[in-house]
Amino acid sequence: MNKFFKQVSVSGLTLALPVFALAQSVTSLEGGFATIIRLINNYIIPLIIGLGVVYFLWGVLQYVTAGGDDEKKAAGRSTMIYGVIALFVMVSVWGLVNVLGGTFNFGGANRPTQIPTVPPPQGF
Repeated sequence: MNKFFKQVSVSGLTLALPVFALAQSVTSLEGGFATIIRLINNYIIPLIIGLGVVYFLWGVLQYVTAGGDDEKKAAGRSTMIYGVIALFVMVSVWGLVNVLGGTFNFGGANRPTQIPTVPPPQGF
């Protein structure tokens, strides 16, 4: 168990090194949040959704190749159901991240920085 813990710790720290390097380029709290949201939207969420699709397709493959075995069909069916539920949750989280990013203006340069107002009527 101790060897496993060491391997997981070393792997986790190795994967976290880019985050420490990213910390040097962030100069404000808002910029840090914008960078994190951009990383989540561009890399992490699509990767996780891709894994969910692969899991769903694995269930389809199990179901199709089961033949007449009812237990294998049930296992494939449950894998497909869990895959669809996981995909729904992941897309919902992605939407929530986008809504929060838009609400708190963490999106960067393409988001408006001021609330638009109606100009006063001319001639007054």
